[in-house]
Amino acid sequence: MRAVDIIIQKRDKRELSREEIEFFIHGFVAGQIPDYQAAAFAMAVLLNGMTPAETTALTLAMAHSGQTLDLSQVVDIAVDKHSSGGVGDKTSISVMPMVAACGLPVGKMSGRGLGFTGGTLDKLESVPGYRCDLTTEEFKKQLKEKGIVLTGQSLDLAPADGKLYALRDVTGTVPSMPLIASSIMSKKIAAGAQAIVLDVKVGLGAFMQTLEEARVLADLMMDIGRLAGRKTVALLSDMNQPLGSAVGNALEMVEAIELLRGRAPRDYYEHCLHVAAHLLVLGGRAKNLQEGREMAQRSIEDGGALEKLRVLIQAQGGDVAYIDDIGRFERAKFIETVKSPRSGFVSQVHARLVGEAAAALGAGRAKKGDPIDRAVGFLIHKKVGDKVEAGEPLFEIHANDEKKLAEARTNVLSAYRFSDEFVPPLPLFYG
Repeated sequence: MRAVDIIIQKRDKRELSREEIEFFIHGFVAGQIPDYQAAAFAMAVLLNGMTPAETTALTLAMAHSGQTLDLSQVVDIAVDKHSSGGVGDKTSISVMPMVAACGLPVGKMSGRGLGFTGGTLDKLESVPGYRCDLTTEEFKKQLKEKGIVLTGQSLDLAPADGKLYALRDVTGTVPSMPLIASSIMSKKIAAGAQAIVLDVKVGLGAFMQTLEEARVLADLMMDIGRLAGRKTVALLSDMNQPLGSAVGNALEMVEAIELLRGRAPRDYYEHCLHVAAHLLVLGGRAKNLQEGREMAQRSIEDGGALEKLRVLIQAQGGDVAYIDDIGRFERAKFIETVKSPRSGFVSQVHARLVGEAAAALGAGRAKKGDPIDRAVGFLIHKKVGDKVEAGEPLFEIHANDEKKLAEARTNVLSAYRFSDEFVPPLPLFYG
């Protein structure tokens, strides 16, 4: 068997066998198949797709390319949540402490920025000292002792996905349904969570731009979950505009902390409560979604969720003073408020354009290994459905370069559309 023959088969739209997929993935991890052949394989998959059988084989090959965790000996049940990627999506940083404060252990291996979407790890690393490189033994120990862990993908867990994930970001192969589904589910299966909530984004700022595409991805991931014996729920959530106000690493970290103090934009607050409720039901701590929502809300009101975030940050070496005093976070040199060019109702805040503008400011990566500027980004003051007067603050730019600031001003203004007629707010979830 040769890697080039497998690439050619997929290029020519032929179905690969489980053995061929396993050969390719194991060879890639072992260093026998180089990056350029893996990139060609990923592009062939992007262009020609995969059957459900191929996607499942790819997922399991990646999940078993290294160690797999069995958490049943560590906690009675461990839950995990994963987002398929969005702009301003800092949900995990708020939801995980809420759920853990309700007595449900939650362990997550997260990713870095991919394409125009931000990465949870990049946001967490805005807190000095925070470690994202826990070993599997450290992961298990912290989950057992603290009930919460949020780290990067361990090198010995699904290493094939770690390598392929980084390549996809810089080869234009991010928006491939089989690659997205197998990437997400291989990590979940390898990391040992028995129950998983999948937050599948849909809209202008998501890899799945239509409800039909999002449902196909959700069904695909749920099929993989069932096959692997995991309890799985998929939520279809809106990503036509950024979630919440903050876009950018330190800015999003601040917003995630502020939610746990009960101060957050309404869309972000409601989104987090809904996701937390599903996790609590799936993990057997709440009888139904209403009870789960009430439990999550109480964890904010009684300070339990904020304390769990402090526990998480401290356990992984971060400076908890940043949680207690958000004024410590790194600030950009230039902060400019951009005012509305006209009166009316906001009819669109194009999430992808905002995400791309944030990446251009330095909040994201143009190529593998690029440094991140954690201080830069945006605060979006007006969202779809909001009434706005000419000259009223529309959004705020945080930049460390004046030329980039000017470009960002133009780019984010182009993301806005206005209407003279009333525009209803966008739904948070579609099912």
